[in-house]
Amino acid sequence: MALFGRSKRLERRGTPIDALVVGLGNPGAKYDGTRHNVGFDTINELAKRLGVNLKSARDRALVAEARLGDKRIVLAMPTTFMNESGNAVGPLARRYGIDEATRIIVVHDELDLEPGIVRVKAGGGLAGHYGLQSITEHLHSQDYLRVRIGVGKPPSKELGGKHVLAKLTGEPRRVLDEAVSQAADAVQVIVDSGHDVAMQRFNGR
Repeated sequence: MALFGRSKRLERRGTPIDALVVGLGNPGAKYDGTRHNVGFDTINELAKRLGVNLKSARDRALVAEARLGDKRIVLAMPTTFMNESGNAVGPLARRYGIDEATRIIVVHDELDLEPGIVRVKAGGGLAGHYGLQSITEHLHSQDYLRVRIGVGKPPSKELGGKHVLAKLTGEPRRVLDEAVSQAADAVQVIVDSGHDVAMQRFNGR
């Protein structure tokens, strides 16, 4: 049953939260430190800031509930691979009573942005991102919020997979670490003040 395409009352299962924050990436140590996993890195940064620990949950994700000011949020990292992220996000949205797509914040890598650039976006296209495509298919909506972390384009389309899955060190890693910190800041602003304020603050940099 569609989350946002049919009766919301039928979809809700749990006590509603203010925001579900999902970082995208691939599970397993072999993917740690890659461009594709900056979403995971952001969730880990937020968990550290908020003093919570992510734990395995029934919805194919590592999850932590947290408080951000007076808001109740859930941090999540799917334990599926990137292109199956919706298999975790759909059930999580149901379990936590999400009745509007704009209460879901997805943090992900973005080829169309230069390395280190962070942008906030509400809905819109998917730009060929398989993780976003999977989430959209399961939510039956693409109106969720996105925090996009630029990782730059590969030299050619054929090298796209190698580009996003390469482990980074040195200056390239430092640039992305700074972007991850900014992305965590952006999530906090979205939750605290709304996505319009976050877009004004981060999209003009």
